[in-house]
Amino acid sequence: MSEGVLKKIRANVESAVLGKEEAVRIAVVALVAGGHVLLEDAPGLGKTSLARALAKTLGCRFTRLQFTPDLLPSDILGANVYRPNTGEFEFRPGPVFTNVLLADEINRTTPRTQSALLESMSEQQVTIEGDTMPLQSPFVVIATQNPFEFEGTYPLPENQLDRFMVCLEVGYPDRKTERNVFRKHRNGEPTDELQAVTNTEQVVALQEQVNDIRVDDSVSDYMLDIVEATRKHPELSLGVSTRGALTLYRAAQAMAMVEGRDFVIPDDVKQLCLPVLAHRIVCRGAVRDGHRQRAGQILNSIMDSLTVPA
Repeated sequence: MSEGVLKKIRANVESAVLGKEEAVRIAVVALVAGGHVLLEDAPGLGKTSLARALAKTLGCRFTRLQFTPDLLPSDILGANVYRPNTGEFEFRPGPVFTNVLLADEINRTTPRTQSALLESMSEQQVTIEGDTMPLQSPFVVIATQNPFEFEGTYPLPENQLDRFMVCLEVGYPDRKTERNVFRKHRNGEPTDELQAVTNTEQVVALQEQVNDIRVDDSVSDYMLDIVEATRKHPELSLGVSTRGALTLYRAAQAMAMVEGRDFVIPDDVKQLCLPVLAHRIVCRGAVRDGHRQRAGQILNSIMDSLTVPA
């Protein structure tokens, strides 16, 4: 059942977001694994369209929040509001109380507001004035951000980046794909026409099934070899944390399920290494706008140097 549902999800998103098959595949892997997705690239390349298409396809409660420099934490989490007629305070939940939160241009707001999402992303709950409130399942943040060198951006701190399971670049489409985009948009925005192919209960069930995917000890050791190599690499000042290693493990399970298998193979790990780990390591002396490219080169060199289990 899960394989059929996953194929429908991917096909539905790809029908509205053309030429982004790999980005869609990795995003679906993160969603199935219960992780959050960060889409990073220049404006106008389809980041928001991809996020909206994923949200509409899942058939879950969806909220879009545009991040701006004057956005406050209470604009995300909610606040206690005084009611004069009763003389009491009433909690009004913010946009975070949803299933799929589209955090559009997340790095256009201040670090203080960015950090308001930390607890919800890591523990699926929010704490306001001492009261802790759980969020509904599933809860997924799909965030977009512009490159750091763009005007009016605030780089996400490392602890915030670490909460995203994958970080993806959308990239420019080729000429043939862009011509098809013209055709698709003749009658309006394609994502507006998308219909849900699943529902909340099915998404939760898919996330629970990921736990049953088998990971051989040799594949686990391969993941640990990659993680350990990042911690010892001379060009890295910060390697992959234990949370990052666990995230790679969970993502590999989800990748196997998306590909229709009940076991993880080394290729799953190799395909996920860059989107899962590149934003978690810090290169020595690297400026932020060139970090991802350099991090990818280092991770590729690490994988090339390791023996892949049979």
